[in-house]
Amino acid sequence: MATATAQTSTRQYSPAAQKDVAMKMRAMKKGELKSGRSGKKVTDPQQAIAIGLSQARKEGKKVPPPKS
Repeated sequence: MATATAQTSTRQYSPAAQKDVAMKMRAMKKGELKSGRSGKKVTDPQQAIAIGLSQARKEGKKVPPPKS
């Protein structure tokens, strides 16, 4: 009989970085999140996540480098 094994994974983002992403997602859902230079309203959740991660990187929080 096979048993399920628990996978252990290292945390990819710090809790502080996760809070930044969550704040950006809430702002996007309210319609308050604007993109950088153009100032257009962000409607794509992936773009909101990218903005949150970018801000966390600038603040020096634990976030892996962008994938380019």
